[in-house]
Parts: sequence; C-alpha cells; structure tokens
Amino acid sequence: MRVAFFGTPDFAVPSLLALIGEGFDVVAAVTQPDKPQGRSRSTLVPPPVKVAAQAEDVLVLQPERPTGPEFYRTIKDLAPDVGVVVAYGHILKPDLLAIPARGMVNVHPSLLPELRGAAPVEWAILNGLEKTGVTIMQMTAGLDAGPILHQIPHRIPNDVTGGELSEHLAEMGAQALVEALELLEANMLTPVPQKDADATYAPKLTRDVARLDWTSGPDAMMRKILALDPRPGAWAELGGREVKLFDATTVEMTGESGVVLKADDDLVIAAGRAAIAIREVQPAGKPRMSAADWVRGRGVAVGQRFT
Repeated sequence: MRVAFFGTPDFAVPSLLALIGEGFDVVAAVTQPDKPQGRSRSTLVPPPVKVAAQAEDVLVLQPERPTGPEFYRTIKDLAPDVGVVVAYGHILKPDLLAIPARGMVNVHPSLLPELRGAAPVEWAILNGLEKTGVTIMQMTAGLDAGPILHQIPHRIPNDVTGGELSEHLAEMGAQALVEALELLEANMLTPVPQKDADATYAPKLTRDVARLDWTSGPDAMMRKILALDPRPGAWAELGGREVKLFDATTVEMTGESGVVLKADDDLVIAAGRAAIAIREVQPAGKPRMSAADWVRGRGVAVGQRFT
C-alpha cells in the first residue's frame, strides 16, 4: 500500500516509523517548513518528521501551505493509495483529501467524539478523565468529525504528565494505525459514524488556560500542573513576575491560598484545603531548575504570595 504521510512534531514520528517498519511504501512525508530559531532567527531547525523521514530515505515535501494546483499535482503524481495525517498542523481541504484512492485517515489522541480539537492530551488530564485513548478516523471536512475506523483505550495514571501521556499515546497511535491500514487493505473495516451529540472539545491551550487559579483547590491545580508539563507550563505570578511550576504533589498543610508555607528542598504553597509541594520551577527568562536551587538563589521566601 502506497502511503502519503502528513505530520510534523515528535508525536507523529512513531507512526511514520511504524509504517516504514511494517513494509508500507511511504511515498512522501509532507511536513511543515523548517523553523527559524535563536535570537537572530538565523538558525533553521527541521521538524522531527523531516529528520526521521530523511534518515529512512523518504521523500520530504515542505510546502508553506498544502494547497494549490501545483502541490495537488505533486501528490497525485505520487499515486498514494491512502493518506495518513498525524499532527500535521494544517487543515487539509477536500480537494486534497480526495486524491488518495482510499482517502485519508487521521491518528487522533482521544476516544472520539470525546475531545475533538487541538489539545486532547492536555485536556484529558485537565478534565480529570480516567480514560482516554487513540482513534483512527477517516478524514472529512469537519473538525475531527469523520467516521471512526479503529480505537484503542488507555487508562490515565493519576500522576502522568501531559508530555508522558503524549509519548505513550504516540506509540499507541502508531500501533492502531498499522492495524487499521492492514484491515483497510483487506477490506475488513466498517466505518462507524461519530455521534455529534456526544462530542466534547479540546481547544488550543491559551495563556489564560495555563494560569493557575489559587482558589480552584489543590486537585484542579495538580491536574493543571501535570497536564501542562513540559509545555506550555502552568504559571503564576510572584512579585509581578511569571513563574512556571512543575513536579507537584499535595501535602497536608493549610494557609491562605497562594502563600508560601515552606521554602527549602520543596516549595510548599497553600491551595485551600491542602497545599501543593513544588519540586521544579522556571522563572521568567531562566531555564527550568529545582525549587531548592531557586530558594537558595533567594528567588522566593516563606510568606510571599503567588497570584
């Protein structure tokens, strides 16, 4: 089966490598352009999918936008049987979705129709869900609304971070993708329409979403710190400056919400009926560091208040 692969970040790499490893003919990897980084913006950094594809001698295409007659002609000339989309980063138009003989399928890290949208991994933790998973979906013009081809569920551990859960679901998604394409090739898949009435959403993570609310209680705060680790990071203000907080646990201490109760190896902050102990922080403009190092550097002291 000839596959045109569309993907960009680390999350997409296991699916690409699984397709190659299982003998699918990946005719091209379409990914976003290299991104300029550094203070001068002069260093171009390739996306992870490009790096992985080049290592496997797969043709790489990097259009600014996956649209237009020239790009469509390029894909048509590759004659893919199916297109696979994994966190590509662009919405694909119907003209492109119609090019592969068997259409395009998407690897989505939730149990659709639950958590349609840009950030399903983080919102699964933010919402306190006990279960999530991966869905292989036939792509249509609607947002994550196409028929379901295959699903694998996964229980969410209480202490998992967004980064850890994303890595695990990336591997599960690769497994589910290979299984789905093998069944598709054998004409053994029956698409199941999604129930739109049951849909929930996982919108893009904004700065406001990432801000900690010291009145929300320790459980909600713990979920936010876990969900947004390592990126974008749950943040609060101390003395008017932003600080991101990581690696938290709840402890049996009380005080006025947001007030630092203890500052030594851990940073303990009151959060209503309990407190949260923070082991790592990232002050604005600085790298992530241990809370102990921040305390020793006089970045925070007992009695100060986060807002």
